[in-house]
Amino acid sequence: MAAVPSDVSPTTAPTTPLPGAAAAPGPPRIVPRRRVGRRLSAAAALLVLALVVRSVLRNDAFQWDVVGRYFTTSAVLNGLLLTLWLTAVVMVLGFLAGTVLAVMRLSDSPVLRTLSLGYVWIFRSTPLLVQLLFWFNIGALYPTLGLGIPYGPQLFSIRTVNLLGPTLTAVIGLTLHESAYAAEVVRGGILSVDPGQTEAAQALGLSRLRTLRRIVVPQAMRSIVPTAGNMLIGTLKGTSIVSVLAVHDLLYSVQLVYNQNYQVIPLLLVATLWYVAVTTVLSAGQYYVEQHYARGTSRGTAGPKRFHFTKRRYMYGG
Repeated sequence: MAAVPSDVSPTTAPTTPLPGAAAAPGPPRIVPRRRVGRRLSAAAALLVLALVVRSVLRNDAFQWDVVGRYFTTSAVLNGLLLTLWLTAVVMVLGFLAGTVLAVMRLSDSPVLRTLSLGYVWIFRSTPLLVQLLFWFNIGALYPTLGLGIPYGPQLFSIRTVNLLGPTLTAVIGLTLHESAYAAEVVRGGILSVDPGQTEAAQALGLSRLRTLRRIVVPQAMRSIVPTAGNMLIGTLKGTSIVSVLAVHDLLYSVQLVYNQNYQVIPLLLVATLWYVAVTTVLSAGQYYVEQHYARGTSRGTAGPKRFHFTKRRYMYGG
């Protein structure tokens, strides 16, 4: 029997093919799946977008020169500032009141739960415009507001028409409306936290208020922030409804201008572009706030992985 060389194992197959033998086939080559339908639909969408943009830019009826002339006028900027101020005040007050309502809704007291549920039910069931008109005409129901001793002398009184101006009426109406929705957002965020977190805090001897402030709310922010961001953007656009009360917000300021020069379409475009610009900034801020509160979770990653090989995306080809 022939001797086996020392550097070759008896069980190892020779790596050099025998003369005249066919070469062994290599591993299959991975090629991307050809998505013809996706490419055609993307091309069609881009074509439609290009046609729309071209028609908007080349249509003389939009009067882009007039838009540029009024875009940064003092009247428009003052209206924009009032819109931003109104949005900020309403969101802060609305979420403060909404948090109190959410805690009442989750309370063990049936009276607090019923009051919170009734408040949310009433203000979510009534259109915002109706609420604003109701508060604007509150003087018809209560001409005066006063403070005094029951069945005794009245200390002071004030006429409602002098107390509630258009701007204050808008703040009150928007805040009461916003707090009803904020209550449900905060309540949903609190309920999304694992009850074991509260039980662990109680086992450590933490008070209910401290547990809510230090344990529950920080974890609930992951669920609250996305919806709160949408509410913020909705409130920014919803403030335009206060123009019916003659509040000098962005839309009302634009209306005052085009009622004088009759340039309706260009002035409406000015308001639209400002709303789009502010909404874009708020959306970018919402993204970073979401990333901040989603740290340590799958939602807090930098973004979807660019390369991941799955059977759906790739197939074997020759």
